[in-house]
Parts: sequence; C-alpha cells; structure tokens
Amino acid sequence: MVIDETAVIERVRLVEVSLPLVTPFQISGGTCYCRHSIIVELTSEGVTGFGECAPFDGPFYSSETFSSVKAVLEEFLLPRIIRKKIEGIEHLNFVLTEGIRGNAFARAGIETAYWDLIARKNNVSLRELIRWYMAKLETPAKYLKTREYIESGVSVGIPVDQNYSTLCKWIERYMQEGYRRIKIKIKPGWDLEAVRVARSVVGRDFPFWVDANASFDLKEHLYIFQKMDEYNCLFYEQPLHYDDLLDHAVLARKVKTPICLDESLKSYRYGRQALEINAAKVWNIKIQRLGGLLEAIKLYKLAVENDIGLWAGTMPETGIGTMPIICLGSFEGFIFPSDVEASKRWYGEGQDLIEIEITEDGKIGVPEEIGIGSINFENYRRYGRTLLEV
Repeated sequence: MVIDETAVIERVRLVEVSLPLVTPFQISGGTCYCRHSIIVELTSEGVTGFGECAPFDGPFYSSETFSSVKAVLEEFLLPRIIRKKIEGIEHLNFVLTEGIRGNAFARAGIETAYWDLIARKNNVSLRELIRWYMAKLETPAKYLKTREYIESGVSVGIPVDQNYSTLCKWIERYMQEGYRRIKIKIKPGWDLEAVRVARSVVGRDFPFWVDANASFDLKEHLYIFQKMDEYNCLFYEQPLHYDDLLDHAVLARKVKTPICLDESLKSYRYGRQALEINAAKVWNIKIQRLGGLLEAIKLYKLAVENDIGLWAGTMPETGIGTMPIICLGSFEGFIFPSDVEASKRWYGEGQDLIEIEITEDGKIGVPEEIGIGSINFENYRRYGRTLLEV
C-alpha cells in the first residue's frame, strides 16, 4: 500500500460541542455533567479530517481544561499549520511539539484530525492507515494483526450520593447490558467497602479492577491496597500521584496485584522509564493524554516488545474522538477489555456525533469506512457552535 502523508492545510475550523451526560460521572478529583469538547476540522484539497480535544472543564484529571485547550489552539498551535505544507505525520508531531511543553489534549485534536484527513485523502480506513504506520515503524508482524471488534468494559463512577446500593444497581444494569468487564472508581474513603460490594455483585471471577485516578498516597494508604489484594482485581489503575513512576514501582513490590499506569504514562519517554524501574506490568493507552495517535503507536510497539499488557482507554470522548482508540484497540497487543462504551451509556440513544453500539455479548465493531467514518451532522449542528474558522 502506498500512502501520501503530505497535505497543505488550507482551512481550519474549531467547533465547541456540549453533549449532556445521562448520569453525572464522578472520579476522585471531580464530577463531569456533560462532554464539553473541541472538534478540530482540517481541510486540504476539498477533503476534511475531524479530530477531538476532550479535556475536562476543570484540571482534575490533567492540567489542561477546555479553556486552556482553546487558548493554546488559537494562540500557538493553529498558526503553525494553517496554510502550511505538512510533510507527514511525524513532521506534524514535530511542528506541534517544538518549543511547546505538554498540552497533549490540544495537540491530540489536531493530530487525530490529520490522521483522518490523510486516511480520507488516500481512500483507506483509519485502521488500515494505523497498520501501515505500525509496519513503517517495524512493529513485530504478530502485533499488526487485528480483530473485527473490541471488547467493551464499563467504567463505573462514584455515585454522587455515595450510596453503595446505587453502585450495586449500576453494576447490575451494566452486566445485563453485556459489558465484558467492570471497573469502579475509588478514592480515600470510597475504597475497600466499595470494592467488597462490587465484587459481591459481579462474582469472584468476573473481570474486575479499580481506578484510583491518582488519589492515594503510598505511605498513608499502602495497607488499603494490601487488603484489596484479596478481591482478585486484574490490576490497580493509577493508584498513586498523577506524575509519579518511582512510588508505583515501590508499590508494585509490596502488593500481589499488578499495577497499571494511566495519568503517569504521558509519552514514549515515560513508558521507557517505567520499564527501566519495573513500575507497572499494565499500561492504559489514551490518545488524548498522549497527544495523538503517533505517540500511542510508539508506546504500543514498546509495550508489545516488552511483555506489557495493554488496554484502550477513553476520557470519554464523543464518537469522533473515540474512533481512533477503537481502531488502535483492535490490534492484538491489547489484551484487556477497553473503556470504550456504547454511546447511549453516556449520552442517550442516538445523540452522539458518531454512534458507538455494543452487542449483547459486549463487543463493539471496528469501522471499515474511510477515515473515522460517517459523522451525524444533524447532531453535530445541534450540539456544536463554531469557535474559529480560518
């Protein structure tokens, strides 16, 4: 397959979208009531690619917010690409990172829009473009294979009323809907009892893990994770500080359950360092947190070459931002059920910008359309408003 990666970015449009959530989603740091994102449109030679920046409104998951992303896009990133020739995906990533620290969510919107643009210009699906690029990076052939679906697991937030019966009702409903794994959010004070209750609902052997979103302290809370070992979790997701690797390596030696990195896994460099100190046996790949698909693909190659278990994570995004991780998560190196869920779970039936559907046995099909697929422009207009067009 021959791919032309080049494009002159002739037009850029930023669209603010706000999709109300069916149920508020609470993690250890804060609560989200709607999916408030910026959609990036890049146009070249009459073809438009779509990407998404999906931070939270407050800086409780990362340092970025909707407002900061908007400012960085308008003031720093877009002037670097508008009416400029981009020589390829690697070149675009260089342009977006040279002299700019962090701001991964802002970069991810542009970067994934460029992947969609190149896929559409070359008349291939996003998954085929990803496979082509993986081969270009000399990813082992075994891990270039894909499935026609990803397994979907549900991420259960902390009930706003912090009632264990509410948690049980949610878990029971999600299991009836076919999800292949249950994950619950935890924080200090909502930890051991929440895990005990959740395990009593799902049973001893059903795939289950906890996500602390960096809310625990190694010295103060070590005993909690040691006691939690008895509940047979697949792993503990980001138990400690969001910017930490060393304490996770210490915790990994003091508990029986494997450690998974989320917030701390910010780049290929962080992944390489995590390997060197044996910080975690499992990695969560989130395209937003990594600044785009290229960094995610590089981490994928690093992981599969070093026996790291992978799974695909979301913020969640709208369907536009979800399609890249569905495509990437279908590759053989991803061994745990993903965080990608049905659109109706977040926004209600038929409200998403690209509808994500789940089968009765907990599977989500991988799109075979060109690029990321067809967008529901009626919903796009209903929930969106133009912020900038140049």
